Amino acid sequence: MAPLPLLAAACLACTLAMFGTGLSDLRQMLATKSVENIQFLPFLTTDVNNLSWLGYGCLKQDWTLITVNTIGAALQTLYILAYLYYSPAKRPVLLQSLLLLAVLAAGYGYFTILIADVRTRLARLGLFCSIFTISMYLSPLADLAKIVRTKSTCCLSFPLTVTTFLASTSWTLYGLQLHDPYITVPNVPGIVTSVMRFWLFWRYPPGRDKPYRPLHA
Repeated sequence: MAPLPLLAAACLACTLAMFGTGLSDLRQMLATKSVENIQFLPFLTTDVNNLSWLGYGCLKQDWTLITVNTIGAALQTLYILAYLYYSPAKRPVLLQSLLLLAVLAAGYGYFTILIADVRTRLARLGLFCSIFTISMYLSPLADLAKIVRTKSTCCLSFPLTVTTFLASTSWTLYGLQLHDPYITVPNVPGIVTSVMRFWLFWRYPPGRDKPYRPLHA
């Protein structure tokens, strides 16, 4: 297996590349000054995920987790603020954002005040992060079923699929090297769902669902 510093560098590079795919949504919001065809919930859930893993990294004193999730949380917060600024319906977006803050405050109180033992706190926070990450990776399965029915992958992002596969693989190997199941286990579904997406891209190429246009000399 690769040395730990090499795996840490791979985790950092691949995960930041995965987070960077959201920059296309940010550019679209800035260019069009609208949030049309852009979903808000993925920004919110990814921010919760980043902040949760940031807390786990701080408890574990793992600088790879701290660095990756600090940058990730900052990017997701930027996307949320941009969405809030350009969204015509600000009330539901603001309410969801306030709900996020309330959940984070409640989680912080639970893990820091109610659980005094550091090892127990680390184990429970790791379990929460693992379950939340697994749910994020499995949530698009309904969309994958829809793609099979429609035989169209136009709604899938190939760069996001590639970076998710690389990031999940890197974190799985990193967790194995650290003997940390809370890092290893939740990233396995990311590998599986990415492989499923690769198969869908192969089975239903993005160009095949475009209408035929005759070439003009």
